[in-house]
Amino acid sequence: MKSHLTRRKFLRQAALAPSALSVAAVVATKGMAAPKSPNQSLNIAVVGVAGRGGANLKGVSGENIVALCDVDANRLGAASQRFPKAETFRDFRKMLGQVADRIDAVVVSTPDHTHAPTAAAAMRLKKHCYCEKPLTHNVAEARLLTQLASENRLVTQMGTQIHAGDNYRRVVELVRSGAIGPVGEVHVWHPGSRGNQDRPTDTPPVPDYLDWDLWLGPAPERPYHPTYVPGNWRSWWDFGNGTLGDFGCHYMDLPFWALELGHPTSVEAIGPPPHPETTAPQLTVHYEFPSRGERPPVKLTWTNGSVRPEIVGGLNLEKWAAGVLFVGENGMLAADYNRRKLLPEQQFADFQPPAPTIPDSIGHHAEWIEACKNGGTTTCHFGYSGVLSETVLLGNVSYRIGSKLDWDAPNLKATNCPKADRYLKREYRDGWTL
Repeated sequence: MKSHLTRRKFLRQAALAPSALSVAAVVATKGMAAPKSPNQSLNIAVVGVAGRGGANLKGVSGENIVALCDVDANRLGAASQRFPKAETFRDFRKMLGQVADRIDAVVVSTPDHTHAPTAAAAMRLKKHCYCEKPLTHNVAEARLLTQLASENRLVTQMGTQIHAGDNYRRVVELVRSGAIGPVGEVHVWHPGSRGNQDRPTDTPPVPDYLDWDLWLGPAPERPYHPTYVPGNWRSWWDFGNGTLGDFGCHYMDLPFWALELGHPTSVEAIGPPPHPETTAPQLTVHYEFPSRGERPPVKLTWTNGSVRPEIVGGLNLEKWAAGVLFVGENGMLAADYNRRKLLPEQQFADFQPPAPTIPDSIGHHAEWIEACKNGGTTTCHFGYSGVLSETVLLGNVSYRIGSKLDWDAPNLKATNCPKADRYLKREYRDGWTL
């Protein structure tokens, strides 16, 4: 473990790395739930223990795993073998009711549609929270989780693990140093193509290891089918948000961080005619962000599927399946998870990058654990990642209603389009509350 001084220095500096996008981000660093001793283990309950849940469970496995919860008995049993002292549950509500007085924090790694009810229940019990991306299934849920984190002064982290990587830090430093001049245009692209499926008509029996009713959670009731679970739920509006929801928070995180973006003022999505059941296999979303101090307004365009941004075609980036392109007044900067390139290359042949100023991460999960123990904050706390998630999800809202949104963020309203309200939040199925 790093020395206490080094850890404190990291947390102090890292807190400045993402933009202070809301009052919640500031308040959340003060008067939090009483921290534990740095040498004490954090008592954690984990909801969702395989897939992303398995990776997150591994990320916090050095702490005291008090409880494990999963609707899949096979997955739950396998995780229980690795953590035999942990109590096991199928229903997170029963878990929280029985172990709340013995846990400090909760890790949420369920499908999108059950993020919010799980995380909200934990935070109302004043438990610190780590939640996978996107933070929630819809915009209103993201706003609520951000508010709960602030009101209860909890340590939070959204699972955008690549944020902890070295490459993103160096890209942020390049942009903020003015290497390509003021940036007013950004392109983000990804090859993912989910959706365009009809609901299956056959009704195979529910496997005996799966609690289908609990898996559905607050979503409308429908018959079980293996096309939904375990892996393809992201393609269905009732459960996920397609490629945009799957990867938007990872790739749009970089321009959000580097340019200190906040809520957009408008969102317009273009794609094939919306399918009532499933997400868009190809989507283009235009976001407009206002100026921030001396920084100019920004137009950010997201593209997924077989179509790539036209501007990328002439930049020798054919082998980059996904990426981010910052367009500045004095040049361009392309980046993905592990690479970065200043363009045109000839112009920057002798360029010397600025000295690193953003400290290395101690690890995405470790940031959260250390902050829970020491009363600090994280780089992807809900005050930052809530706004990022809202922005990503607004792209799907615009697409589904077929209209540009003039966005009033404080009031959570599309001022030009009242019909957007139906996709900003959802009615929960009987027996489920937020």
